[in-house]
Amino acid sequence: MHKIGIISDTHNLLRTSVVTILRTCEVILHGGDIHSKKILDQLQDIAPVYAVRGNADKEWAALLPQSLFIELFGIKIFMIHNKKFIHEDLREQDLIICGHSHKYEKLTKDGQIWLNPGSCGRRRFSLPVTMALLTVQESGAFQIDRIQLDTDQLADLNTPPKDMKEIVTCVMKLTDKGKPVAEIAKHCRIPQELAEQICRLYVTHPGVSADGILGKMGL
Repeated sequence: MHKIGIISDTHNLLRTSVVTILRTCEVILHGGDIHSKKILDQLQDIAPVYAVRGNADKEWAALLPQSLFIELFGIKIFMIHNKKFIHEDLREQDLIICGHSHKYEKLTKDGQIWLNPGSCGRRRFSLPVTMALLTVQESGAFQIDRIQLDTDQLADLNTPPKDMKEIVTCVMKLTDKGKPVAEIAKHCRIPQELAEQICRLYVTHPGVSADGILGKMGL
């Protein structure tokens, strides 16, 4: 049995949960919008990578193909970032992979599977963080499993950890003023779930400092 990790739209974020799954795979396929060479290098340290260039992949990605035909373990695969730019003849392909929308989708058309693994990088709006796992049996039969990932609230914030102390301090001050969590989240420009977590730690640990809260959050 062979396992292939299929991801897209990492946008400069490689989550620990994604890495854990990819380490079980023989090959990684990336549907574009990698965002930086650093992420591509990290993926290549895990397993061989086939990747296409996304619209957010700038000068560093000049050598990445816009589209790609590959065959892995007997499966004929075509990859492109945005499916609206498909001009190739795909009649012989078993699997067509794209990205761009950040939304997981798997459709079967004329015996082919069209797959968008969604985004496993930065969350877009309220869409879930997802990837796909392609499992190929020795017989050539294969299946695709959708994987929804646990998210890292800091990663979804798109906020450097060094700025978190300022955010925690802001939440603490507004909590002292008796502001409701929804108002605190809006004022500090953070998800309400994160505001709730900080408020809870602050209220249940009298005298705790901002550094203390960050420590309890594992930061």
